[in-house]
Amino acid sequence: MNASPPVAGIAIELLPIGSVPAEQVEALLDRAFGPERHARTAYKVRGDAIALPQLSFAAIDGGMLIGTIQCWPVSLRGDDGATTPLVMVGPVAVAPDRQGSGIGRLLIHRALDAAQDAGLSHALMLIGDPEYYGRFFGFAATATGDWRLPGPVERHRLLARGDGIPAVAGDLGPADRPARTG
Repeated sequence: MNASPPVAGIAIELLPIGSVPAEQVEALLDRAFGPERHARTAYKVRGDAIALPQLSFAAIDGGMLIGTIQCWPVSLRGDDGATTPLVMVGPVAVAPDRQGSGIGRLLIHRALDAAQDAGLSHALMLIGDPEYYGRFFGFAATATGDWRLPGPVERHRLLARGDGIPAVAGDLGPADRPARTG
């Protein structure tokens, strides 16, 4: 899908994020979240993983990058020994001068549709505003209360959706990390 419905009276093109130079994506993320964003818990959860290209998109308007969404492979290692692969949705970044115009919602819908098409929509998670992500996209904190993260998190902001989300105690982190011992 290249062309998208108009947002705020304009036509926005959604492209695979790989079609945009990585330095432009990084610059947008810095403008949207600040350069200190790398210290956030979400970055620790996904580790050095590479974003899932089939679920990550760029919003382009008039040749300018105005938004991105990236999704990442992560896993929940349950205390029961089971490992559940999950997809971490986000960050969703929108150019500061374009925020509030529906671009973020458009990107999230595109990523969720792509997850459905790829058979990955059964186990999605994110860290974000529960009112927004619950109301518009069906994410909730009901199964995540006993998940442990590699950094601080406001428990009500740890959200998940899908019928493959386990309500178990465990460690959330990069998909390819070694098993916890002791």
